[in-house]
Amino acid sequence: MELERPAPAEVRMSQAIQPAHANPRGELSAAQLLKWIDTTACLAAEKHAGVSCVTASVDDIQFEATARVGQVITIKAKVSRAFSTSMEISIKVTVEDMLTSTEKLVSVAFSTFVAKPIGKEKIQLKPVTLLTEQDHVEHNLASERRKVRLQHEDTFKNLMKEGGKFDNPICDDEEGTVSTRGTSVQSIELVLPPHANHHGNTFGGQIMAWMEAVATISASRLCRAHPVLKSVDMFKFRGPSTVGDRLVFNAIVNNTFQTCVEVGVRVEAFDCQEWSESRGRHINSAFLIYNAVDDKEELITFPKIKPMSKDDFRRYRGALARKRIRLGRKYVISHKEEVPLCIHWDIGNQVSLSNGNVEALKSLAARSGWEVTSAVEDVGGIQIKIYTLEEHDILSVWVEKHVKRPAHLAYHLLSNFTKRPLWDPHCTSCEVIDCVSEDDQIYYITCSVVNNDKPKDLVVLVSRRRPLEDGHTYVVAVRSVILPSVPPSPQYVRSEITCAGFLIHASDSSSCTVSYFNQISASILPYFAGNLGGWSKSIEETAASCIQFIESTNDDGLISIL
Repeated sequence: MELERPAPAEVRMSQAIQPAHANPRGELSAAQLLKWIDTTACLAAEKHAGVSCVTASVDDIQFEATARVGQVITIKAKVSRAFSTSMEISIKVTVEDMLTSTEKLVSVAFSTFVAKPIGKEKIQLKPVTLLTEQDHVEHNLASERRKVRLQHEDTFKNLMKEGGKFDNPICDDEEGTVSTRGTSVQSIELVLPPHANHHGNTFGGQIMAWMEAVATISASRLCRAHPVLKSVDMFKFRGPSTVGDRLVFNAIVNNTFQTCVEVGVRVEAFDCQEWSESRGRHINSAFLIYNAVDDKEELITFPKIKPMSKDDFRRYRGALARKRIRLGRKYVISHKEEVPLCIHWDIGNQVSLSNGNVEALKSLAARSGWEVTSAVEDVGGIQIKIYTLEEHDILSVWVEKHVKRPAHLAYHLLSNFTKRPLWDPHCTSCEVIDCVSEDDQIYYITCSVVNNDKPKDLVVLVSRRRPLEDGHTYVVAVRSVILPSVPPSPQYVRSEITCAGFLIHASDSSSCTVSYFNQISASILPYFAGNLGGWSKSIEETAASCIQFIESTNDDGLISIL
């Protein structure tokens, strides 16, 4: 039997999970896994750099599944891109069941390591050798992820300023809310030689493991159940600690989001003198997101948080801002291949496909769990709101805007997609390729370049419906279809809209509310990522352009369009 050899730049660690590695549920503890991840990533960094390396940060750790005692964990780490003195390490963790030979993904993560110079010698890291197409993809995405990391603090500060205007913490009289004061946890560790790495500093993986342990206690105090670590926003290493230091860990729940809870952890280090003077060094912070399950392994819905003090409000709003940034990072975290969901257009099944298109949009709009992530205010009040909905791995966006024109006019303008390039900067051209009926048309759309990739194109079915009665909602539903007469072109990346469109409801005879929905596919996400993450205003700008387009068209202009 020939063993699979790792790629030249890849480091692998395999570990059989023993009872000592498990939590009380018999699953591999997240703390132990974090130790193994940090060790493997460090060795991958040093393999590339040829010198000692230290952890600068570990971010966007996603836990997809659990592993149990008796199974085998394999951790693969490699340098995805090298900058002048720092490197991004991509990490993938899988688990194998030795009895069934089945394998599944446990976790993905990205670490940043910094090369330590020898003496006064300056470090200039060599570039990464790219062998496969996936290597090239990760190399390009690493640059995007680095931009997100570098602008994280500025983005967070801007979102906190905006959040002060629109976030609406729980009212005093709302039932079922709880304070977070009972979730506060403090713990202390004395750094001993077994806790040190091969450089003599406290092992980064050990610090992360201690942080996870106190965060789990904090989460459990809120849910009174079994917390399960779902993701880590970021472990940021601000400074070193050494053998003999006392490390003080403080954890508290910041906010809850239906079935998720965010716990913040702060670490301070004290040497002997600093300890006697109560003067610590802030060396690490992290934000961990947990689910919780009951005895039947079903997800628990967390109670809403009621901020009590000024610090409670700061942490409450901070969690909302970080949640929004996480939404925006979904595309730059990892490159997911598009799973084709397009349906083949069949004129013989036209009615069913058209009705299904409309019903899918109505169903998306009617779902519960939509949360406000952004709002734009003008002189007349809040004019544009952006909502998001997360369901498993599916992200949907709802943009709501008030338009000072009649609903029927907005409907005719927005259902005519040939006019879309006039207000949508992402749409470069749009032409009708099949006028199926008065209410169903197939369009070919080309889109602008994003992230230095090829431009994208789409073939979509647009189905529109007028309300049967006054005061009801106009519908313009959109989804991708496959048309043999319009095959993919090498000049474009053929993309897909799974469910999107407009719902237009009359406010009165001269104004209406326009709601745009999009269940975002992997190919469309780059157009939304920056806005959702808080470092772009593209959605608000496009919505404002749409409003201006509708409001600047009078009835005479509508007659000329029709």
